[in-house]
Order: sequence, then C-alpha cells, then structure tokens
Amino acid sequence: MSTLWDQRYARRIQLIQTSAIREILKLTQAPDIISFAGGLPAPEAFPLEAIREACDFVLSEVGPQALQYFPTEGVVPFRELICGLLAQQGMNVAVDNVLITSGSQQALDLLGKVFVNRGDHILVESPSYLGAIQAFNAYGAEYIAVPFDDEGMRADALEEALRASPKFIYIVPTFQNPTGVTMSLERRKQVVELADRFGVPIVEDDPYSKLRYEGEHIPTVLALDSQYRGECEEYCGNVIYLSTFSKTLAPGMRMAWVTAPVEVIRKMVQCKQGADLHSPTFNQFVAYQAAKDGFLDQYIEKIRAIYGERRKVMLAALEKHFPPGVKWTRPEGGMFLWATLPEGMDAGEILEKAVERKVAFVPGGPFHPNGGGENTMRLNFSNAQPEMIREGIARLGQVLKEELGE
Repeated sequence: MSTLWDQRYARRIQLIQTSAIREILKLTQAPDIISFAGGLPAPEAFPLEAIREACDFVLSEVGPQALQYFPTEGVVPFRELICGLLAQQGMNVAVDNVLITSGSQQALDLLGKVFVNRGDHILVESPSYLGAIQAFNAYGAEYIAVPFDDEGMRADALEEALRASPKFIYIVPTFQNPTGVTMSLERRKQVVELADRFGVPIVEDDPYSKLRYEGEHIPTVLALDSQYRGECEEYCGNVIYLSTFSKTLAPGMRMAWVTAPVEVIRKMVQCKQGADLHSPTFNQFVAYQAAKDGFLDQYIEKIRAIYGERRKVMLAALEKHFPPGVKWTRPEGGMFLWATLPEGMDAGEILEKAVERKVAFVPGGPFHPNGGGENTMRLNFSNAQPEMIREGIARLGQVLKEELGE
C-alpha cells in the first residue's frame, strides 16, 4: 500500500536491495541452527584480554585525545602502523596514501560516491562480493561480469571487457569472497598490464590474504603495480587497495583502510567528512595499541591454526557426505568455499529445505550481478566448531541426496 513516505524517498532508494546474507542471518539466530551463512570469525578466538588491556592503556594515557574529534584521515600512528604492515607485503606507501574507514564497507560506499555516476559500468568477477555490489548499486552502477576459473578472473575475457571502458575493475584476488579462489601471479600481472594499457583503475579488495593455511604468498596487485611502474615517494599508481582489521582483530571495531594515490584519498576524505566526519577516534587508538609490538602477527598465527583446521574438516565432510555431481573449490586460505550443484538445481529452494533440517548457507545467485548462478552456494568454515561442521555438512548432504533422488 502506498504511503506518504513513498513520495519522499530519493530515486536511488529504488536501486538498493536488502542484503540476501543479512536476511538469511536473521533466520539463523536460533541456537539450534548450524550456520555456514555469515562471513563471521570465530568469536571464541577474539583477543579479549589484549583489547581490554589496550582500552585501559588508552583511557589512562591518552584518554582526552582518544575521546575527542579527530581529522578525517585518521590517527597518524595508526596509519604509520598500517604503512609498516603493507611494507611487510612489498607495498611501499606513505601515510598520506592511507585513509582510515569504518570497515571496508564504508570504503566501498565512498568509492561509489567518488567514481560512479548512474549508468556507469564496473568490471567485476562473476561471482563477486555481494557487499560491493550492494554498495555500488546505490549509485546506479551497471556491471560487466567477467567469468573466472581456478586461477581467478580470465585474462582473455578481461581484455575484451575492457574495450567497453568501465569506470574501474573491482576484484578480490586472494581467497575471493564468495568462491575462495585465488588469482594466480601470472593473472595478476596480466590484470595490471591490461588495466594500464586501457587506462582503467583497479580496486583491489584484500581482507583475507593474512589467512593463508597452505601454499606460497602471492604479491598483491598493488605491489605488482608498483613494480610495473617503478617506485615513487608516495604511491601514485593505478590501484586502490582496501583492507581491514575485521578478519585479523575484531569486526565489531569497524577498523579498515584505503590505500590509494593522494589525489584519490583527498576526494574520499571529502566524501567521508559528509558521512561521519571521521572513524571513531577511540577505536583507532585501541586498535593501534592492540596491534603494535608484534601482537597482531601472534594473533593471526592463532586464528590461522583454528580456521585451517576447520577448512580441513569441512573439505573432508564434503567428500564424505555430498553426492556425486556436486563440485566445490578447495581454497588455500580465507573463510569460504563455493559449491556448484548440477544444472537445474536451485540453491534457494535447497536452503528452504536445509533450514528445516537446522542448517543454513548462502545461495550463490545474489553474488552474480547480472543474474545466473542459481545452482551455486557459499559455505563459511571459520565460524562453526569442527563437530558442528561435520554435523551440518552431513545434514546438508542428506538434503542434496534427497533432491537428487539418491
């Protein structure tokens, strides 16, 4: 029924849809549901004592400063810490290349504000991260979807897609959300070279690269872009790099950052001032205090061990319980894997029956910005404990067998 409010909403509201993942998470709040739906860290692993000590230190040593308004760019020592973390991965950037944001989701929204006009095309992997699609949809983006294989976005399809002059390329090259696939080194180099040739920027979203459980580290696209162009005092290349402490410290702190050329950072700062003035000062000081002096590396080693075990348990359970004809990725890190059902099956319908058995996942359709993928599903392995993974995959496998008549 139409109301007075319907006449007042901005036209862009018609472009915004509720997150499919958030709606599914509402269904999984019951304590007896085994959920593989959210991209949630293991809560029992959160560094509560380190955060408590950091809070006490900040309040006692820099309390008035930590509770005050602050420049939009963020706390300088915190940004310097981030520059140091990036340098460990071969990314040499200056403090002025770094902007603190309230989670990577805000960074994606700011990118939409800065770059996207209604009808602009963004080149994305298919499937792609649902949160990015949701953020860009608000600004009227349209999508050029490039297929992927087990080495990531296909370079042959990318070159053809770039001829349409997209506004930028958006990729999650390491342990991709939703598939868990990692783009190979050769593909990354091809992406850098093709983007440079066609004059199209790259947005590299990298929340998971620290969560590697096997295999060798692969340089980020930003690091490869720097090598391709040669070093400069401040990063001045073709990549906007996003990362976060949500997966390596705690998501509730909402601490993330953008690394980009200074001129891009300035524009994002202007947009952020209109959104929230700055990310919470207190949270920045606490995250800095908790993450410095090597603690972050120690904590990441702990969660690698936990998530790595859970990944192995889920892969073994899939081999045991999923019927023939169902395929899945085998990620070397991250928090997700991706299952593909036989053609003609609808993961949305499977979800309804799975919830009746008290198990949940995310259907893959919403991750495809131009449609398709109805026979795919995303499974998270980081949140549930091993015995729950075994039981949940057994239940889900039984649902699939019944649907296939086995």
